[in-house]
Amino acid sequence: MSRPLVLLHGWGLTPAVWQPLLEALPQTLDVSTPTLPGHAQAPVAAPGIAAWTEALLARIPHGAVVCGWSLGAMVALDLAARHPARVARLILIGSTPRFVSTTPSDHGEAWPHGLDAVVAHDFLTRFTHDPAATMQRFVALQALGDARRRTVTTALTAALSDTGAEGASALAGGLQVLTETDLRPSIARITQPTLLLHGEGDALMPLAAAQWLAAHLAHARLIPLAGCGHAPFLSRAADCAGAIGRFTLE
Repeated sequence: MSRPLVLLHGWGLTPAVWQPLLEALPQTLDVSTPTLPGHAQAPVAAPGIAAWTEALLARIPHGAVVCGWSLGAMVALDLAARHPARVARLILIGSTPRFVSTTPSDHGEAWPHGLDAVVAHDFLTRFTHDPAATMQRFVALQALGDARRRTVTTALTAALSDTGAEGASALAGGLQVLTETDLRPSIARITQPTLLLHGEGDALMPLAAAQWLAAHLAHARLIPLAGCGHAPFLSRAADCAGAIGRFTLE
């Protein structure tokens, strides 16, 4: 019997975003798709990646293969570091240990492989004033660099979480987790076999971020995907499903 496979979606989306991948995965896999805190009417968690990890823990079976995309990949990394018995293997799609870049003058070691801090701050401000429009901009950035841009945009738009008053307030907490988390100090504690799938044209989380993870994780393998942006599991669902299925069943 295969290990359970848990899919953790990204910020601003719902588990519905996994549908094209689910249709391509082997039907024999035991797959679950938990909802991140504050998304799609899920309860809001306290600020910080640790609180998000704890909020999801009950949905993660012992010895699972945890596959996370974007913010979900950051949560997956934190789960592997904090609760290694829950995570037998990791699959990271469009991943990074830190979303926002830092310079040598900032606190800690510089991180050049992220979104510019000024751009990130501007995004936070825009989301506060017009969440729906900001979300559409975020969708466009995720599709950027993808040969199947229209397909990706359509799938992401269909899976967006609610941006009404209550929904936007909950999503703002997730945006804070995304922009403030730095998992670099935790990476040395992660020893699980790890597969990284990353679009070569990813405009949100550059390929260099995944290359850094592949170099610093104990047992990691990176598969760069040509012609893909931030959501390769949407533009190349069959290829991603094949890689995930093989890795899960190893």
